[in-house]
Amino acid sequence: MLVLLPPSEGKAASGRGAALELGSLSLPGLTAAREAVLTELVDLCAGDEDKAREVLGLSEGLRGEVAKNAELRTAGARPAGEIYTGVLYDALGLASLDAAAKERAAASLLVFSGLWGAVRITDRIPSYRCSMGVRLPGLGALGAHWRAATASVLPEAAGSGLVLDLRSAAYAATWKPKGETAARTATVRVLYAPTRKVVSHFNKATKGRIVRSLLTAGAAPGDPAELVEALRDLGYEVEAAAPARAGAAWTLDVLVNEVR
Repeated sequence: MLVLLPPSEGKAASGRGAALELGSLSLPGLTAAREAVLTELVDLCAGDEDKAREVLGLSEGLRGEVAKNAELRTAGARPAGEIYTGVLYDALGLASLDAAAKERAAASLLVFSGLWGAVRITDRIPSYRCSMGVRLPGLGALGAHWRAATASVLPEAAGSGLVLDLRSAAYAATWKPKGETAARTATVRVLYAPTRKVVSHFNKATKGRIVRSLLTAGAAPGDPAELVEALRDLGYEVEAAAPARAGAAWTLDVLVNEVR
């Protein structure tokens, strides 16, 4: 099972240890594309601060993020699972998983990023600020940059098992499973049962809890239909139907009755 996650907007501080080693990151087929983004981002943020804030869409109160980006090559790095924070990652609670569940998380979780493309939670990265919606002056829109880079890399990472896609729209657009891979891909919507509407906060929290539940239980569904049964066994209310056409992803609706 491969679980595709969005990053968090807020991030923990960089570590005090060794700096980033770009070539050591997972999915080495993305190294050249990562180097291109990293180089332009560092150069941009080491230059005109106001221009960098404008390009990155940062408010005056986030001016410090520009200086942080300028030091990305020398800042201490930490496992990505420690860098990403926020509602989904708080609910996932990687640090409190038992040893077996942590091993499963390391093997199955892939976090998408405007700077790195996609990383495993064990990959050591510095804290940064660069959303997928950014358009760098030289490279252009990062979404398009990563669509080209991931086209040949992500299908191999997906292997032959289930792909559970929990990414937000901007990150989902960077790689869309196709053909046989799409047929074993499941996307998840979290709906507030009384209104059947998506609400952002508990959408993220519920997705984090879903991943934690699967990792803790050692569930290993091989396809979307098995995922539906696994989630129901774990106590989730799930509605799903097979896609209407071949080669399309499944959509699963997880219904919740309380906002928390």
